Amino acid sequence: MPKAMSVSELQRRRRALMQALPANSVVLLKGSGLVIRSNDTEYPFRQSSDFFYLTALNEPDAWLCITKSAKGAIRETLFVLPRDHEQEIWHGRRLGAEAAQALTGIAHVYDSKDLNKRVMQVIGQHSNLVWPLQCDADELALRQRWLDHVTTARNLNAPRQHIDLNPYVHELRLIKSDAEIALMRQSTAIAVAAHRRAMQSCKPGMYEYQVAANIHHEFAFQGAAGPAYGTICGSGDNACILHYTENSSQMRAGDLLLIDAGCEYQGYASDITRTFPVDGRFTPMQARLYQWVLKAHRAAIALIKPGNTLPQAYKVAAHILTEGLIDLGVLKGSVAENVKAVAYRPFFMHGLGHWLGLDVHDVGEYKQSGDPRPLKAGMVLTIEPGLYIPTDTDCHPELRGVGVRIEDDILVTAAGHDNLTAAVPVEIDAIESLMAGQS
Repeated sequence: MPKAMSVSELQRRRRALMQALPANSVVLLKGSGLVIRSNDTEYPFRQSSDFFYLTALNEPDAWLCITKSAKGAIRETLFVLPRDHEQEIWHGRRLGAEAAQALTGIAHVYDSKDLNKRVMQVIGQHSNLVWPLQCDADELALRQRWLDHVTTARNLNAPRQHIDLNPYVHELRLIKSDAEIALMRQSTAIAVAAHRRAMQSCKPGMYEYQVAANIHHEFAFQGAAGPAYGTICGSGDNACILHYTENSSQMRAGDLLLIDAGCEYQGYASDITRTFPVDGRFTPMQARLYQWVLKAHRAAIALIKPGNTLPQAYKVAAHILTEGLIDLGVLKGSVAENVKAVAYRPFFMHGLGHWLGLDVHDVGEYKQSGDPRPLKAGMVLTIEPGLYIPTDTDCHPELRGVGVRIEDDILVTAAGHDNLTAAVPVEIDAIESLMAGQS
């Protein structure tokens, strides 16, 4: 398995961030806090993705402060919860300053109780204040106290410009390093194993939540932190609900099951969707619908390479799906007329894909100067065409209430692309063979 993020990698990220910012700047970024689930019980902690990207620190209530002087000198400071014997007995070990320094490569690490004093000092010494412009009410109040202090002190060097930190960090996160790609390969490998297990274990009479349980067990057994998002196991017409997460229905022979599931491994998400028959055999009509989605899926992936754009792939996929809807009797008229009228939209109502990384719907702009962003090596994205036929559609009865989506995680490479999740079968023969225990 790949190692956790190295100190040199973290230092490279922070250095790249500060190189992009103007001189005389101070960066302030808050890590996540604990979130109450009910009464005095918290949700499992998950660090802010941006904070984790820059520090790899997985503890609550931390702050990162990086300054860049007028001459370009960089100083990094981290504030963490102090070691506390009693708190650690109840809530788990804390790193403390020394271990946090070793983990992050940040030279100056202080207890969080020193935050206010030190931050107010550095704010007053820099003209550019760089932090996320959107924050919660508590953080906003804390920021205002800092700014009020600087203003009251009549500091002539008080910040004159507030710069949004998010675009700078998000541009860095969009292009994955070799170390990140290694972690994403492991995340996708675990998700691949879980989807294959779901296919192999699926039987009529099972409940959707039992399939989800097999998937989640595989995630945990192979070292993932858990699902990267709410697992979708939608059988029958539940597959036509895009974000169906109840997973409560009993599965019937003759129905298809749509599974959209991925795990989080060392912070990095995977995201796979497969659709297959509950009883292991596609009906002829199900197979016709499925093959059209698969054709769109393959054609879209073929276009993923440096210089091309996601809208190019979407256009090709939408054209093929429109052909399929006409072939299946769902739409009438010519392909050109239906594409122009966007008549496919009620049956393919979502985008073709999204960036993937520390967040399952990862950060990074999809446009540059108003135009679609050209793909570059190091980007990772999903390709996920689908067709969803509502139960009241005027079409062949076997198609009503059927949903099919096929999703893979694609790494853009210098030579084209690498399908990180290709080991989960998509061909009908391969799916049926795996479900029959033949592969």
